[in-house]
Amino acid sequence: MQTLIDKAAVLVEALPYIRRFRDSTFVIKYGGHAMVDDELRAQVAVDLVLLKYIGVRPVVVHGGGPQIGATLERLGKASSYVEGLRVTDDETMEVVEMVLGGKINPDIVQLVNRGGGSGVGLSGRDAGMLRVRRKRVGGQDIGRVGEVVAVDPGPVLAAAAAGYIPIIAPVGVDDDGVSYNVNADEAAGAIAAALGAAKLLMLTDVEGVKDADRKLLRQLSADDARKLIAEGTVSEGMIPKVECCIRAAEAGVERVHIVDGRIRHAILLEIFTDGGVGTLIAR
Repeated sequence: MQTLIDKAAVLVEALPYIRRFRDSTFVIKYGGHAMVDDELRAQVAVDLVLLKYIGVRPVVVHGGGPQIGATLERLGKASSYVEGLRVTDDETMEVVEMVLGGKINPDIVQLVNRGGGSGVGLSGRDAGMLRVRRKRVGGQDIGRVGEVVAVDPGPVLAAAAAGYIPIIAPVGVDDDGVSYNVNADEAAGAIAAALGAAKLLMLTDVEGVKDADRKLLRQLSADDARKLIAEGTVSEGMIPKVECCIRAAEAGVERVHIVDGRIRHAILLEIFTDGGVGTLIAR
């Protein structure tokens, strides 16, 4: 009987959040361990379908760096990076589009469908959704890597209005119709801002943002997050992720969450429980 009561208590705890976020848009940046562990993959799909059924409009933007790297290695082509961004020549770009659009995206769509939802695959190229310009790092040309300059949310809104869960591959297009590789975090943040999303959730392989004593910080303002970067508490690979969260918050996304995707049902735990499981960054 106590187990049943505990389950009822969980539903009661979730009720205010369900009421608050009905008819809201959530953008989920899907990456890390949750994309490769079969059990976690299935649970993420169930989380997305549950969100849809309670009236939330989930939108997924996925990464694929490890899979792209593995494919390049099989083809005998080495990967190189500048400040964490893959140097992308024309040959590499062909592989990027093949892996993201031809393998990962349809796999996630099928995963959502098996979980009881209706997923539809999109690319940032579709209808010029993600408009980009060539990105330079410290003045260095790193090839066909795009910096998002504009987002047309029309294709995403149309898919969501038709009852689908949009699954988006982070490939952008410039004014000449040339495709570019786009960092998935950056793409997710830009899409969330364009949609006026209530939440952006970044699934990662870390607990969240930690202070100087390595204690998890449950909530931060954008200014606090900047201070942590400036003082070196947030470092290395977390810097671009946190900076992306700051930009999204300041562009209009109400709440941005860095969530440990290694935890079962991390999306639901972060959204529908009082404690959450990650770090919330808000304006």
